[in-house]
Amino acid sequence: MRAKMRVAVLALLLLVLCVGEIMAYKYEEGEGGEEEREIGARDGLFMLRNSKKMVKTKAGEVRILKSYRSRGTLTPLHIGFINMEPNSLFIPQYIDASLILFIRRGQLRIGWIYKDELVQKDLKIGDVYRIPAGSAFYMENTGKGQKLQIICSIDSSEGIGAGIFQSFYIGGGTYPSSVLAGFDQRTLATAFNVTYEELSTVMRGLYDGPIIHMEGSHQPRKLAAYMQSQLRKTQNQVAWEDNEEHENQTPSQKQQPIKWSLRKLLNSFFGRQEEQKQQQQNQQNVDYPDSYNLYDRKPDFQNDYGWSLALDGDDYAPLRKSGVGIYLVNLIAGSMMAPHVNPMATEYGVVLKGKGTIQVVFPNGTLAMSVDVAEGDAFWVPRYFPFCQIASRSGPMEFFGFTTSARKNRPQFLAGASSLLKSMKGPELAAAMGTTEEKLDRIIDAQGQSVILPPKAPAAPPKEGGGGGGGKEGTHLYGEMLMDMMI
Repeated sequence: MRAKMRVAVLALLLLVLCVGEIMAYKYEEGEGGEEEREIGARDGLFMLRNSKKMVKTKAGEVRILKSYRSRGTLTPLHIGFINMEPNSLFIPQYIDASLILFIRRGQLRIGWIYKDELVQKDLKIGDVYRIPAGSAFYMENTGKGQKLQIICSIDSSEGIGAGIFQSFYIGGGTYPSSVLAGFDQRTLATAFNVTYEELSTVMRGLYDGPIIHMEGSHQPRKLAAYMQSQLRKTQNQVAWEDNEEHENQTPSQKQQPIKWSLRKLLNSFFGRQEEQKQQQQNQQNVDYPDSYNLYDRKPDFQNDYGWSLALDGDDYAPLRKSGVGIYLVNLIAGSMMAPHVNPMATEYGVVLKGKGTIQVVFPNGTLAMSVDVAEGDAFWVPRYFPFCQIASRSGPMEFFGFTTSARKNRPQFLAGASSLLKSMKGPELAAAMGTTEEKLDRIIDAQGQSVILPPKAPAAPPKEGGGGGGGKEGTHLYGEMLMDMMI
């Protein structure tokens, strides 16, 4: 009997040790041999630090912050950062996930296929735009001398075992390869009705990567050589045709052979102009989705301490198809977005300006995370988890993000003049708090502001472990057990 009890005790101790060593420090091998953290350290449990470079060239890069894993599968949203140098092009492609773009800096021209027509849209700072999964598109940095910065949400891949998402490049050559290159030459030559030689000049030209300079050091020379060879071929062809036609012309017609040749030459080089005009006319006839500018929208809430706005599917219809919402918050120095809960969605955020602190609380009333953040940091907050954002006293903080629902989020505030505690005031709540109604009313009614609260220097808080739900040890154990369940 005693032996069995000893075995049971040993098994329990082993279980506790395993729980204490959960995957908070698990690493996985990333592209390019870089080691990447699957879950942030315990002091930043809900920070998105698992960065992976998907594309890196001299003209730009694409970096993805992978979301957390829940029971072996990735959750529905990832955050991406696209940076492009001046006069650069992200070559035509389609991907197996939907993108929602937010233009952080610079100017972008995006071209994509919508209802079998090429749609070109110029976007500026603050614009939001959606590209559906499987739609071919390209991006061009059109800002003169300006770098382009885009923050985007990326749905989980709809492909087969591709991980975050998979790009299928339509343009391409040696690097990256076009998807067309996978077919054999006979098939492609037949499909395009061209010779193998003509096909090879197109299929092997690009070797600078998915993001390229429109005018690289080698591009002008290649373009000039190509134009010269085409010019000679065209001149020879035009001269031969002119001589043949010249013999059959009347004396008055023979007086203008140079104009006729010049017109043919121009048609040879710029024959696509009529086709482009037709494309523009077709685009005008297509009712394609427009962009939405966040900075042109009036805040949904504003007071002396900051403002906030939220964009949902009723405001911008394309968001419904991805099931994603968007928000933007600006806090003055020292102010706080009141502690609140998102009942509809998980939230992802990126700090755009300034510094501050993000605090998240576990369901058992222990502190899950309290982390100082700065520009460029990203975080996520699970649905239903209480949290707040506090701007540094050194200056304002602005943050932007996505939510996993295109419906109105309707956050529930836990403090402030519009809090759910104020709505529930009464003997029942007082009894639940173990106090009198008078004392509870004094606490709840003390804050006259709502949503965004003013800066204040409170008295020093009690030492860790006193009140507030169990202290550091309870936080540590509960957090590890919770994250162990999600992995």
